[in-house]
Amino acid sequence: MFALIVAGEAVFFLPFVLPRIFRPTLLEVFHLTNVQLGIAFSVYGMVAMLAYFPGGPIADRFSARKLMSFALVATSIGGFALATLPSLAGLKVLYGFWGITTILLFWAPLIRATRAWGGTKLPGRAFGILDGGRGLVAAAIGSGAVVLFSFFLPAEVQNASFDQRADAFRQVIILFSGITFAAAGLVWFALPPPNEPSDDSPNRYEPGGVGRVLRMPTVWLQAIVVVCAYIGYKGLDDVSLYAHEVLEFDEVQAAHVGTLSMWVRPFAAIAAGLMADRFGVARMTMLSLLVFGIGSAVIAAGAFRPGITAFFFITLIATSAAVFALRGLYYAMMEAGRVPFGDTGSAVGIVSVVGYTPDVFMGPLMGILLDRWPGELGHQYVFTVLTLSAMVGLAASISFWHIVRRPT
Repeated sequence: MFALIVAGEAVFFLPFVLPRIFRPTLLEVFHLTNVQLGIAFSVYGMVAMLAYFPGGPIADRFSARKLMSFALVATSIGGFALATLPSLAGLKVLYGFWGITTILLFWAPLIRATRAWGGTKLPGRAFGILDGGRGLVAAAIGSGAVVLFSFFLPAEVQNASFDQRADAFRQVIILFSGITFAAAGLVWFALPPPNEPSDDSPNRYEPGGVGRVLRMPTVWLQAIVVVCAYIGYKGLDDVSLYAHEVLEFDEVQAAHVGTLSMWVRPFAAIAAGLMADRFGVARMTMLSLLVFGIGSAVIAAGAFRPGITAFFFITLIATSAAVFALRGLYYAMMEAGRVPFGDTGSAVGIVSVVGYTPDVFMGPLMGILLDRWPGELGHQYVFTVLTLSAMVGLAASISFWHIVRRPT
């Protein structure tokens, strides 16, 4: 599980964690607008959408150890290319490449291996520990990256030259790339070689899994929950820029705000997983979506001004906790939804094709809202989108709860 946790977060350091923590700096160093960065995210999302579906059956048939190790090595190579600070065209190529390495070869094997670890009795704990552990890794590495970034800048951050900012940011990229490469070795040596399942094993691969999963209404409701929760996760990319533009934090302070959001993740995901095994995945999912919606609505209402930081941090922590709790819950819904283990990869592929569509549209949408309405108004529109998504997700989770309560 330790190897799954480290690898499960390291593979996303470069495409997602980096811009989340250092969004203002990334925009400056690469000479990008929010829309241009959103387009790069969209390229990743479109490639990922094509990769999720075939990635599921591949995970059901082949070794997670081999697939995940190769994916990590390839992703890290892309990171070293990013350290050369390529043009916008090169950045879009890199994000498309990462869409293949992180999704086609990595995502479904990670979920399948985690479900196998948790078994039928502790699915909430397994996925809660996975996402909580991933959050702990991301927060620790993210905090270290902020320290490294500030080390290469002068004491007065505002006085740093462009070259100083670019060099400091390059060191952070190299750090993330090296950790991703090291994670490949950890996976290779920590994950055991797969055992061939016997003919009567419930874990064996059987053709037709995609068709079986497509006929399950709980899978479609799970996919809707993932869409709405993932919109919230992508929306949290805006918190560092919000702190910078609305609350007037400097770049390092804004990066610390983004890191604070990440530190909430391990505690929220693990706690949600433990409570899901005790009180039910569906109930915890409904509660998390409700809190996510309320927190987003408060920010969308424009409740914060420079100097009013305590209420902002309380709201940020609560909203982040709800979003990260959902990340620890929404794959545990498979066990509650009675998806056969042998069809796990196929179910992951279908849920992911639908659930991660925000990778395609959220980046450009956020960019358009933030660039067309500069300042606080653009951020309010972003969090209005998050509020609406939470409401839709809550409706889907209530329907899921009604279905799973019925006797088999």
